[in-house]
Amino acid sequence: MNIVLFGPPGVGKGTQGVKLAQEFGIVHLAMGDLLRAAVAAETPLGIKAKAFMDAGKLVTDELVIGLIEARICEDDASNGFLLDGFPRNVAQATALAAMLDKHGLHIEHVVFMDASKEALLERLAGRLTCKACGFGFHRHYSPPKIEGVCDKCTGTLYQRADDTEEVISQRLEVYAEQTAPLLDFYGNDEAFCKINAEAGLDEVYASLLSALKG
Repeated sequence: MNIVLFGPPGVGKGTQGVKLAQEFGIVHLAMGDLLRAAVAAETPLGIKAKAFMDAGKLVTDELVIGLIEARICEDDASNGFLLDGFPRNVAQATALAAMLDKHGLHIEHVVFMDASKEALLERLAGRLTCKACGFGFHRHYSPPKIEGVCDKCTGTLYQRADDTEEVISQRLEVYAEQTAPLLDFYGNDEAFCKINAEAGLDEVYASLLSALKG
């Protein structure tokens, strides 16, 4: 099973994507993870990606598609994959479809996780991250047992610079500009469905399972 899971920042793609990939026995592919792994392994694509990143530039769509192609050709991806937050625009969606077609593959489910701007602001502005291990908490939904201290490693918790309300609003505006055409691109496809992601984690997960198994 091959799945595209997308939606605005803070909608829960990462959390739900990992659970869904485990449920269906497929690989979870988040672009940030793919980039970091390729750079750390110093693969040819990773070296190219690092050059862009070190220069403060966005990694090209061609390079991103190359990273995805290399990963889905590995043995553990034979059962399928879940793309978390990719594609981000129509150009990437078109390139992805062409690359998959080359390998005789296609996307079986395109799931859009939807939530209001107000809900997303509340979620993102409440996120806390451990400086030591990177584990995430939330002030309201999953607070640490001791304020400011990580439950996992006792490291110090902090709020990311891009999780302030002003920066979040800007990110959501940019996302809206990029995503409206993507919704049109996938919207009439039989594989497309939209999930209300404003409910609790378990309820949203149940809705996702229902959509993917239905």
